[in-house]
Amino acid sequence: MKKILTSLLAVGVSLTPLTVMLISQPTWGQTQNSRSQETEKLLEQGIKLTEQQEHPQAIQTFQEALTISRKLKDQKFEAIALVGLGRNYDALAQKQKALDFYNQALPLLRAVGNRSGEAATLGNIGAIYSDLGQKQKALDYFNQTLPLSRTVGDRSGEAATLGNIGAIYSDLGQKQRALDFYNQALPLLRAVSDRSNEATTLNNIGQVYDDLGQKQKALDFYNQALPLLRAVSDRSGEAVTLNNIGGVYNALEQKQKALGYFNQALRLYRAMGARADVATALNNIGQVYDALGQKQKALDYFNQALPLYLSVGNRSGEAATLNNIGQVYDALGQKQKALDYFNQALPLYLSIGNRSGEATTLNNIGLVYNGLGEKQKALDFYNQALPLYLSVGERSGEAITLNNIGQVYDDLGQKQKALDYFNQALPVLRAVGDRFGEAVTLNNIGGIYDDLREKQKALDFYNQALPLLRAVGNHSGEATTLNNIGGVYDDLGQKPKALDYLNQALSLRRAVGDRSGEATTLNNIGAIYNALGEKQKALDFYNQALPLLRAVGNRSAEAVILDNIGVLFQSTNRPIEAITNLQQSLQLNLEMRRGLQRENRQKFLNQNGATALVYVLINQKKSEQAFEWVNRFTTADLADYTRLINATVANPEAQHSLDDWNKNNQQLESLRLQLQENFSEALAQKVRQLEAQVYSEAEKVSRRFPELAELLETTSADTKTLISSIPTGTVVVQPVLLTNVKDMPDSIAFFIFTKGELSVIKNTINPTKFNKLITQYLKEIQDDSDGNFTLTGGKLYDILIRPVEDKIQALSPKQLSIIATGKLRQLPFETLYDSETDQFLIQKYPVNYLTRISNNSLKSPGMRNVVPHKPQAVLAFGNPVPHDPQNLPDAEVEVTKIKEILPDSEIYIHNQATLEKFKTLALRFPFIHLATHGCFQNEGCKKYNLKSNTLLFADTQLNIGDAALLGLQGTQLLTLSACQTAAETNFNGEGIAGVAYIFERAGAKAVMATLWAVNDKSTQKLMVDFYQNLKQGMTKGEALQKAKLKLIEEYPHPFYWSPFVLIGDAR
Repeated sequence: MKKILTSLLAVGVSLTPLTVMLISQPTWGQTQNSRSQETEKLLEQGIKLTEQQEHPQAIQTFQEALTISRKLKDQKFEAIALVGLGRNYDALAQKQKALDFYNQALPLLRAVGNRSGEAATLGNIGAIYSDLGQKQKALDYFNQTLPLSRTVGDRSGEAATLGNIGAIYSDLGQKQRALDFYNQALPLLRAVSDRSNEATTLNNIGQVYDDLGQKQKALDFYNQALPLLRAVSDRSGEAVTLNNIGGVYNALEQKQKALGYFNQALRLYRAMGARADVATALNNIGQVYDALGQKQKALDYFNQALPLYLSVGNRSGEAATLNNIGQVYDALGQKQKALDYFNQALPLYLSIGNRSGEATTLNNIGLVYNGLGEKQKALDFYNQALPLYLSVGERSGEAITLNNIGQVYDDLGQKQKALDYFNQALPVLRAVGDRFGEAVTLNNIGGIYDDLREKQKALDFYNQALPLLRAVGNHSGEATTLNNIGGVYDDLGQKPKALDYLNQALSLRRAVGDRSGEATTLNNIGAIYNALGEKQKALDFYNQALPLLRAVGNRSAEAVILDNIGVLFQSTNRPIEAITNLQQSLQLNLEMRRGLQRENRQKFLNQNGATALVYVLINQKKSEQAFEWVNRFTTADLADYTRLINATVANPEAQHSLDDWNKNNQQLESLRLQLQENFSEALAQKVRQLEAQVYSEAEKVSRRFPELAELLETTSADTKTLISSIPTGTVVVQPVLLTNVKDMPDSIAFFIFTKGELSVIKNTINPTKFNKLITQYLKEIQDDSDGNFTLTGGKLYDILIRPVEDKIQALSPKQLSIIATGKLRQLPFETLYDSETDQFLIQKYPVNYLTRISNNSLKSPGMRNVVPHKPQAVLAFGNPVPHDPQNLPDAEVEVTKIKEILPDSEIYIHNQATLEKFKTLALRFPFIHLATHGCFQNEGCKKYNLKSNTLLFADTQLNIGDAALLGLQGTQLLTLSACQTAAETNFNGEGIAGVAYIFERAGAKAVMATLWAVNDKSTQKLMVDFYQNLKQGMTKGEALQKAKLKLIEEYPHPFYWSPFVLIGDAR
């Protein structure tokens, strides 16, 4: 229901107000010879070419003049030529070269007593340092210029310097100080009737008010400047002012008005033949179309600007345009293309020493990685940008970067760290007078307190943001903030007040034409009426929202509203309508997931609609249909596992088909984004056609290549087919929590399967107490000094096993298979304690785990792939890097013992344990044992110098997304004995189930791994007994059970014997 405004740093090209040109015009005296006359003519020609922006030709002309003047030893002409060269190299963004020439000119100007020229050159040097972001150095030069201009009575030069000093203070965020200097310059310019630069100063003052968010005041000053510039026929200054006025209307969201002014500026620039300025105007127009959602049109304008900048050698403009193009591709979801453009911009900024542009580009790259869910990479780039902004004193960029870092920590759930960064950004934004940025940050802080359920604090911050957004005329932000405030009052139970704010938000959403936002607010109003028991009213609001979302193609929000409607029907005892709407909602979600992009993924088992659907289907005696959805949620939850992003498949033809499908799907996502931002019926029709094509293609590809079916999450096999695949003598139990849905009793459902049969038992449960029991029990069994585990384990046995015990016992299973999801994945069920018989569950049955029920996970091996239960040999790799921090000496002992049990085994340690050797040998061995480090944490394992999602070999680290390329198709068991499989993963137990799922997809029938860091001695004993049991012909499940029972005799605490679990086929 809530939406937090976020601050994204985007680089754009917009014209800065004019400043007085500080290259001095020569005063020609009577020359004495033809060489001097030739130099004079060359200098005049160079100045003319400079004014025409023909910089390469101007440089050539000034260079000729310099050569002659040096031969003549004419210091006056030499100084003018050097200043001309400096000016043109400056225009080409070759700042260091420009500085070199200015610094050569300076002593010559002093030698000939040209104090006016000296002042101008000092000013030019100061301007370069300002462009390079070295604001304090720039100030030093301007402060040298000022007394010189005053001494020679150059009021125009004095005014120009005052203006330049004002611009520095404006850039440093000291807006009032900037105004003071501009206001000192203004009367000087009026006194000398310099209307052109008077207009420039009015422009500069307008820019300060613009930056302060005082848009009307900014317009007043721009509109004072405009007639002055027209009166003196200063077309360049007129164009700048038109651009500035367009910028104000753009910020005020009056996009058509903005386009009108930008297009006027463009016509003027084209008439003057000023290619760099034409490019800048094209950039500004492109940015408006970008904001309007017309991404292709924006790209057209940016791509017109790019060659113009290249033609005049303006690397700064070129870099900025590359940045703008990158941002469009980022918004379209074409992240790699965006990165390509940003990475072209970065070296350009580095080459011209533009640290501010460099920082902005690093920020943009960080935003792409943030959008890709690569939070650590995003942080790395933001943290590179931050010191650059600090070094050049660009406080606005500093504040935005702090905001971006805070947003990452917010996404990571590190709320206090996020607050720290937002609170660092806030005073900076206030200092520079950025009221919109301040409002964004206040909203972000409010959102944190909202998430932390500190509602009053959240309100305080939202209410601070609201007047700021109104003051700067940002109606979209105002509507979002009103929506957030309404949400808080809703949470506080103050429903009428919530409705008041939401209705204010609704009016604004409609006024600005934000149909997606309008639908969101309608949904929120509907939710309040639903909570008030006014079900029909709620339904009316939901039904108003639905067509709006369908029109703009916002399928995510459409799924939420269908979900809300379904839950409403469930609570009013209309089960058929409930099932219809809930299924439509969940189907939409599953379709959106197919792109394998993390930002589209949902945790379905935690969604009210998913829970409600299963609950209603069970109540309607539709057990098979209920399980089909549960199984789809389970598979979807596993596919959320981050290691599967960009996962590969072994079949090259299948991989090629997957890549082609992904390209089409990416194009579809891009079109949907465009449709949400700028609706048209033609585009909506195009989206619908491409949707049908993409979904149809997914079904075709999945039928042709079954290994892609789960990656694309197409319709799974029906339940009857699946349960017929369950091995004889095996009972499968899947507990599913059905909790936290309004108007629905909290329950736990048990789906119980044997070959060809499904039954369901549903019991009530207290979710709060249950969660506490799970947390407490996991602590107890991981602490070998804690003796309370039997008491807590007994309570969990009564909840998780007792309700289905009679059913299990009646079936007399040879193997008990558990499918655990969510919090239950971290729980070793075999440790649950029957207080009535004084037995662990493992003492009653062999226990293994399944990631889910699928044809792939349950199918029996074909005749050609039959492997005897008695393994003749094991392929074992151990301790591939025998030095710290990756040394594993006990792993060597472990693999040596395997060789003693099964002499035909092949073991490889140290530098022999390479990935290449593994790929060569894996197909020959049905049993594989890896005693090596594995890192399955998103942030990597710094302790072991391992990247995220990798297995360590002697020659490399394998990304487990490439597991399908390892040759595991005939593998009966893959044992991971030294990996950090789940010791440091999240509470939901995603780690071990996700790892097993990946290797299962790669072909392994079963995976054995640890739930937490294990004891070396007990591990060795367990492994020895396990392989001896296998050698005697036991199944994998029975071999592990017997090994654990033997270990229980010596080490009764579950800490020692329970962390090793078998996931997959137990036969």
